[in-house]
Order: sequence, then structure tokens, then C-alpha cells
Amino acid sequence: MTKEKPWWKRTPEAAPDALRAERPPPEEPEPDDDDDDDDDVAAPAPVSAGAPRDLADGESATMQGSGAQPYILKNIGGVYSCSCPAWRNQGAPIDKRTCKHLRALRGDLAETARIGIEAASTARATAPATAGQAPPILLAHPWDQVADLTGWWMSEKLDGVRAYWNGTQFISRLGNPFYAPDWFLAKLPDTPLDGELWAGRKKFQRAVSIARRQDRSNDWRELSYVVFDAPAHAGSFEDRLEHVRGYMEANQPPHARWHPHERCTGVDHIRAELARVESLGGEGLMMRQPGSRYEIGRSWTLRKVKTFHDAEARVIAHVRGGGRHEGRLGSLQCEMPNGTVFNCGTGLSDDERNNPPPVGSIITYRYQELSNDGVPRFPSYVGVRHDFAWPPAGTATAPARPAPAPARAPATPAPEPSASSRSPQPAVRSPDAASRRFTRGDASWTISLDGRAVKILDHQPGSPASETTRHNSSPAAAWRDADRLIAEKLRDGYIEVVT
Repeated sequence: MTKEKPWWKRTPEAAPDALRAERPPPEEPEPDDDDDDDDDVAAPAPVSAGAPRDLADGESATMQGSGAQPYILKNIGGVYSCSCPAWRNQGAPIDKRTCKHLRALRGDLAETARIGIEAASTARATAPATAGQAPPILLAHPWDQVADLTGWWMSEKLDGVRAYWNGTQFISRLGNPFYAPDWFLAKLPDTPLDGELWAGRKKFQRAVSIARRQDRSNDWRELSYVVFDAPAHAGSFEDRLEHVRGYMEANQPPHARWHPHERCTGVDHIRAELARVESLGGEGLMMRQPGSRYEIGRSWTLRKVKTFHDAEARVIAHVRGGGRHEGRLGSLQCEMPNGTVFNCGTGLSDDERNNPPPVGSIITYRYQELSNDGVPRFPSYVGVRHDFAWPPAGTATAPARPAPAPARAPATPAPEPSASSRSPQPAVRSPDAASRRFTRGDASWTISLDGRAVKILDHQPGSPASETTRHNSSPAAAWRDADRLIAEKLRDGYIEVVT
């Protein structure tokens, strides 16, 4: 005898037209400019661009999630359900369950009122966090410099290691345990906390080095656990922060403290505080919406404010992609004017990955700061520069300048496909150059690209010049072919002639 599935696992039959939950499409779909890989965590695709709505008794609706098939949301006798794993795997009674899809459909306030504040907090913030399992933490969206954050709570963004205290140990964002000494854990509560293992400003790499050790060394004395939230507390942000402050002041754990916040009075206040924090070597600011609850995943109630910098680099190689970028560009290997080499794989569009800037071109990239070794942290591609003269060898790198705006600048089309590799002396080429010439003694070798074709003119002493045309499947393939040929010539001792 086949066991009948529970009603919330059944695939619903097509409802009559009168009960079918179909919303008219918005007049003009809103583009998705977010290239974050956590889109499935941040917010599900809304049923429509309109205001939150409810489901009548017996009504069902579909909502696209991160999977191929949409999730099914239903209201049966006042019990709301969703076919997503998050709803199905909750341990709470079915009338006390919720998920991000139901909240997106009905609104956060309506769902909290339906299941109760305590149940909402439990469902969203007290899921078990053990080693090997990513903890249920709140993540931020970047501030777009448009949203009015007047009245929000402002604090310094700590450049440390995010650590979730589950009542017995610290867990990383990815679920890995931190092996803190017992004396470091003294007087911490048996309830969850959210904070940062912090070594101080400009000491991010030192904090990472200590936190990753498994010998519980005395180096942990350089760290402190700075707490900015209490995930299991059911109250508003103000209540949670006051709870943290009260606990810390009453119990005085020797290696933990609460993180102070202040009210934001407007944009000028944000800019002034950001400038102050950055002048001290800080990373940026965090903004919390007043009265907000602790949510799992990326939330618009938490914003991060940081200043990024722009700089120029020269493309020296194309790094092949993997996974969803298999068969096309994965990242650009770039060289700074001082010779530092780094990879830049963020900020590239699909078209730019299929038709990347040629080797030898100058690009602008955006980064957060330089590491202790002088390597850009979190570099993001902006576009090709045609008005930048590569400095002579030995010239110091130009100082970074603040980015004019957080929005990604449109990529300027690259010059006609061409290729090069690292040459013994930095070369400055005209952006309109149609070919490139290399010499070794009296021998000369010229290469040019014409769409999918690579044309080569080879002249050896005592022999007539020979011309060869190599055909490729695409312009990108032609660039890669030219890259390889040029690299071979450079290894053979050829030098590029710059005119």
C-alpha cells in the first residue's frame, strides 16, 4: 500500500481560473544589477513588482527560487505553506512555519504577526549552527548612495573575521570552527552572538592568520571578539544591542566587548564619519535600520558603506575559466606599474568574457585597499583605458583616487583585436595600432588580427618575407592564438618595436 504524501508535499492541481493566483506582469521589468553570487540567499524573485499581497483560503501561487522549478505557496484553512526545503525542513508545527518566499509574498510584518514574534525569531535566527554547517547570519547590501539612511544606526565596519558564537564555539561564515583557547571563551554566554574577531585597523591579514590556526596559541591575545548582534533575541535591533551591552557590562568577558552605534543624522554625517574612520585606517561603515529584526541572509535592513579606489593595470594574460565560465575568460591576469601581478575576475560581463580585452591593453579596475604585500584586495574590472600612458620601468605607482560613485562604469570597447605578452621593457602602443612588430637582430616578425584571422609576416635575413594567415573559430580564439604565438617569439628573444 502506497503511503499518501502529506498535503504540503503534494503538487497542487490546476486551480479554477477564479482561484488561480496570477498577477499581471509589471509594465517594465526592473533590471537586476546585482552580480553577487548570493542572490538566492538575499531575496527571492517577487511574484510581482506590486505591494505585498495575501492568499485567499484554498488559493495557491508560484514563486521562482534558486532552482529550475518554481516553489508553490498555498493557504489551506489559514495554514500557509511553501514547497521550498527551508519550509519543509523546519521542526516547528506547520502553522508556525515561514520562509523567505512567504515573507516576500505577504510581507515581513504580516508573516511575523501570523506566526508570532518568538516563532519568527526561532525560525529565522536560531537554526542550529554546528561545525561544518554555515551559521544563520545576517548579511548586508551595499549602500547605493541614494537611499535615505537618516535615523539609522551607524557603526564602524570592522575589518576582521566574521564569527558566529553558537553558545559553545566560534563558527565561520562557511561553517568551519575556530579553535579559540578556553581562556579566550571565558564568560561568553550560552546563547548565540554575532560579531567579529578583530585584531585592529589595518590588521586583517593578521586576524585571519590567527583565526585559522588550530593550536589554540597565545596569539589569540591579539584578538578581541567585538559583538554587534544577538541572533536568538526576539526583539528589535535596539533591544538586541541593549541586551548585548547589558550582558557585556554585567559579566565583563575579558576578550569580548559590545560594538557601539550612533544615530545617523543624514548624508553629510555618513560622509564625515566615513572619512574619519578611513583616516584612522578603518574599512568603512555599517548601517542598521531602526526597529529591524535579525534575518538570515542578505537583507536591505543592513547596509555597508565603503570607499573604493580606481587604478590602472596592464593585461598580461587571459586565465581560462571553469564551471559556468568554461570555454571562455575566467579572469584577467594584470600587472601594476610597479610590477605587482594580480588576477581580476569580477565585474566582467558575459560579452567581455567572450571577447576579453586583448593582452597588452590597459584597463581600469576598482579595489578596496592594498594588502600588506601591495596586492589589490577585491579588484573589480571597470573598463579599457585608451588615454593612459603606461609609466616607464621603475616609476612609482600613481596614488589611488576615490571612486566617483559605487556604480560600475561602462566598459569602453577595446581596440581592434590584438595580442601581446609581457615584454622586457614596458611598451606604450597607440590604441589605433593595427599590427605589432618584433625584432631579433636583423630578423623581424609582424603580427596583426583581422576578425577571426591572424596574419603573420616573417622576414629572416637572406630570405624573402613569408606571409601566413591563420583562421580561427572566433575573434576571441584569434586573440588566444596570437597570445600564444607572441609568447613563443618573446621566449626566443624577440623584442617588440614601439613606434
